[in-house]
Amino acid sequence: QVQLVESGGGLVQPGGSLRLSCAASRNIFSFNAMGWYRQAPGKQRDLVARITSGGSTNYADSVKGRFTISRDNAKNTVYLQMNSLKPEDTAVYYCNAESNYRNYWGQGTQVTVSS
Repeated sequence: QVQLVESGGGLVQPGGSLRLSCAASRNIFSFNAMGWYRQAPGKQRDLVARITSGGSTNYADSVKGRFTISRDNAKNTVYLQMNSLKPEDTAVYYCNAESNYRNYWGQGTQVTVSS
């Protein structure tokens, strides 16, 4: 069983920054890709950013230029650096790991952008 543990969420003012971390219980290089998703109240869970085992990345249009996804294979950890945060970025952020057979999810971390 794979465990993904997110951390780094919290309350931040508009324009501020946060870095989310996702620590996996096994070698993340074994996954096809790792990603961050978010879900606001009453809305569906949407992709924010994704990074493949080869290092290719893709982002939701709403976060391009502000968020950066990265991975540290030695630490089995994926990061999401979030800059220039906006109130509409408020959501629960979930880490995701894609294998050939299934997706794994973390428990989520709350990000609230408010003055």
